[in-house]
Amino acid sequence: MTVGRTWGIVLTGLQGDLVEVEADLSNQTPGFSIIGLADKAIGEAHQRVHNACANSDLSLPRRKLTVNLSPANLPKQGSGLDVAIAIASLATERAMDAASLAATVHIGELGLDGRLRPVAGVLPAVAAAARAGVRKVVVPYANRDEAALVTDVTVFGAISLRDVARWHGLDVDEGACEPVPHAAASAVRTPAESLDLADVIGQSDAVDALTVAAAGAHHLLMSGPPGAGKTMLARRLPGILPDLDDDAAVQAASLRSLAGEPIAELSRVPPFEAPHHSASATALVGGGSRTVRPGSIARASGGVLFLDEAGEFGAQALDALRQPLESGAIEIHRAGFRASFPARFQLVLATNPCPCGNYGVPGADCRCPSLAIRRYLGKLSGPLRDRIDIELSLQRVSTTRSEAAMASVTSRDVRERVMAARERAARRLRATPWRTNARVAGSWLRNGPLAPDAAIRRPLDAALHRGALTLRGYDRVLRVAWSVADLAGNDRLEPSDIGRALYLKKGLGG
Repeated sequence: MTVGRTWGIVLTGLQGDLVEVEADLSNQTPGFSIIGLADKAIGEAHQRVHNACANSDLSLPRRKLTVNLSPANLPKQGSGLDVAIAIASLATERAMDAASLAATVHIGELGLDGRLRPVAGVLPAVAAAARAGVRKVVVPYANRDEAALVTDVTVFGAISLRDVARWHGLDVDEGACEPVPHAAASAVRTPAESLDLADVIGQSDAVDALTVAAAGAHHLLMSGPPGAGKTMLARRLPGILPDLDDDAAVQAASLRSLAGEPIAELSRVPPFEAPHHSASATALVGGGSRTVRPGSIARASGGVLFLDEAGEFGAQALDALRQPLESGAIEIHRAGFRASFPARFQLVLATNPCPCGNYGVPGADCRCPSLAIRRYLGKLSGPLRDRIDIELSLQRVSTTRSEAAMASVTSRDVRERVMAARERAARRLRATPWRTNARVAGSWLRNGPLAPDAAIRRPLDAALHRGALTLRGYDRVLRVAWSVADLAGNDRLEPSDIGRALYLKKGLGG
């Protein structure tokens, strides 16, 4: 046999494409060439494959070896095709099971000693293989638990190249290599269950606003001096959100896998991303010149994106949020390809009232010039603030006398209320494509079967007429009002729901 064939996977964002790896021997000047629109990492694979085979006592033939990656017009990047290239090359001269090779996708990078090194994106790659109808996958041993999260696929976690060859029927002894551990360490995450709202003292209005935000998946802006509890509240938001369903949990794990984090099990807790204020627009959106990686926005999909000290972020980074907030997706364009990532997240912004944090604080001394205050708050542009559903002003806690009363407001209690409100919203929206209030189209809210009467809309219409609200802000107040109604158990909007939503958006009275 002079032609060996097997399969690999190439990822573009979360989208995976099957790549047929063909290796052919010819009687030309000995050499090793890889064709098929490969990037530099794949172009260097011939040296990794050559040394890995030699050090595994599976030397390649001393003839002209050509490897074709098909389809040839699909850009390919990364080192995840190393194992497929090596196995197809060995199959040109060695007796392997052709049917097994043709039914298996190989994922992994090769070390020079023949061991399989873990790679990023194994979970979405295996999921793509399963969608394409492939039922056998070879992955590095360190990625086997991650790959096994995809059902209906037989996963073989290989330690060395000899293990892979033996799995395909080649008569070789078991390798004596130790498995390569995953080099990436998971970020230290405090379990959401251990962050309880019972720890929040003296901010009952803020807890109520957070409950409304969770009930309708609304975006939230908190403004207040240092020590008011903004970060404390934001970090407790995932603990009162509903658990992720199967599809959302797989998507969240796939994004973490693509970012290089090792995945051992599916987490049902909504993700929480809190990038540093020095993060660039690319760090938020994602990208890369060759291998596209998801940014903080995509990794927060299905959960919470928290921007602490929002006034310290660059204006370009903050404005990069505007399009994902509207469309729920991010598209990254590069020469020759386009990558798409989900971006359905809850945005929580926290900012100080001025650079020193003391502006408007009773008993505190703020010496920031008025121009510096305007420039600081101007980082949050009008179009961005118009996409925020709830704007909350916090003050520092001045007493601990309410500690006993607040201790009874636990995350578990609030989560039950949020779950009931979301179930009520889902029943009301069951004939529509939406399931949460924050996603409902404004035209449906204003003109649909449950549109509020003119008398109930009057405060909203007045705010729109005098310019206190834009039409987008008008729709967002309606969405928040429905969340308030769901928490109260109302089937129709009432004047008090509109009044509460107006207060949460603009601090306006009903």
